[in-house]
Amino acid sequence: MQVEKMKDPVFPVSRPVDESAGKTGDWRTSGAPVIDMKRCSQCYICNVSCPEVAITIDPDENPKINLRTCKGCGICCEVCPKKCIVMEEE
Repeated sequence: MQVEKMKDPVFPVSRPVDESAGKTGDWRTSGAPVIDMKRCSQCYICNVSCPEVAITIDPDENPKINLRTCKGCGICCEVCPKKCIVMEEE
């Protein structure tokens, strides 16, 4: 039996490359996360924990939430050590 290598291997993508590849913001049912920047310590745990890569770091080194890709899972609220991210109704 002969084994052939794939010419163009396809691998699963665990995170969207950009928002056009994974616009999940329309899925939100539990509100949208809002960051109280006065309380934020810029630890970036929210950025690392977001499964949709909806939290990025802006040029001033502050976390920023992209509501086009945020699905409202609330993980960022749970992992924030300062509890400065809360879910608010849209």
